[in-house]
Amino acid sequence: MTRSGKVSVIGAGFYGSTTAQRLAEYDIFDTVALVDIIEGKPQGIALDINQSRPVEGFETKLVGSNDYAVTEGSDIVVITAGLPRKPGMSRMDLLETNAQIVRDVTEKVVAASPEAVIIVVSNPLDEMTALASLASGFPKNRVMGQAGMLDTARFTNNVAEELGVPVGSVTTLTLGSHGDTMVPVPSACSVDGKPLADLLPAEKIEELVTRTRNGGAEVVALLKTGSAYYAPSAAAARMARAVREDSGAVMPVCAWVDGEYGIDGVYLGVEAEIGAGGVKKVVERDLTDSELAALKEAAEAVRAKQADVADM
Repeated sequence: MTRSGKVSVIGAGFYGSTTAQRLAEYDIFDTVALVDIIEGKPQGIALDINQSRPVEGFETKLVGSNDYAVTEGSDIVVITAGLPRKPGMSRMDLLETNAQIVRDVTEKVVAASPEAVIIVVSNPLDEMTALASLASGFPKNRVMGQAGMLDTARFTNNVAEELGVPVGSVTTLTLGSHGDTMVPVPSACSVDGKPLADLLPAEKIEELVTRTRNGGAEVVALLKTGSAYYAPSAAAARMARAVREDSGAVMPVCAWVDGEYGIDGVYLGVEAEIGAGGVKKVVERDLTDSELAALKEAAEAVRAKQADVADM
């Protein structure tokens, strides 16, 4: 694919800067714009990454700024702005503070790039995605959140480590919310095509699911300052790549659900076909009764919290 177009990343913390680096190294964009309120920070990161181009062999240029003017005409915008979690904090503890930041950022992004696809990664994820959708006024398919890609990656890694097999041989899936009502889908999990349930006892699978659900908190507790960014940035960058390449890849993302699975009018973690314009369609799979019940429960929990952010 030839290089063309612009992708912007808002927030030059660890998450944003690593996402910008990954997007640049794909070498499929003309420009990656990185914006942050801290003077000199996005400029310094952009200069540093640009100087890695001769070594890594990519031509995509990074531009860092404190001004949203550099994002003008972006095809895709990744919003990472907001405070990260501290040890002992839940994602929901960030709600009010990050709601103000995300609303402000979204309005600035929309003014500069009225045709963009927005990918939200700020926490609490499901609520911030809903807020960005409201603040942008964009069609629902052009606003989505990154969560399922990350949770599924964590689940896959946990299974691979438990069984001592390559991660490439493991397939897992999580739906629902990014947090307490995450819905692992055991019926979609396999190793080399064999159902996970044939390889591990139910209580061990439940243990791995719990570890997946608490995956972010586990990293936060170890780091003590800041939160995860290597795996999250990989997930966000892959979503942006699918949009840029119009790949039609099916990925677990936070998308607007309108009738699928019998669930209406809520942003929720589901599988979706991603391409130019964002979410092309939500992909329904056959779920067991208990998986479907858990997904509907997650939808109602998320719906209640998304209603709260509408006024923020």
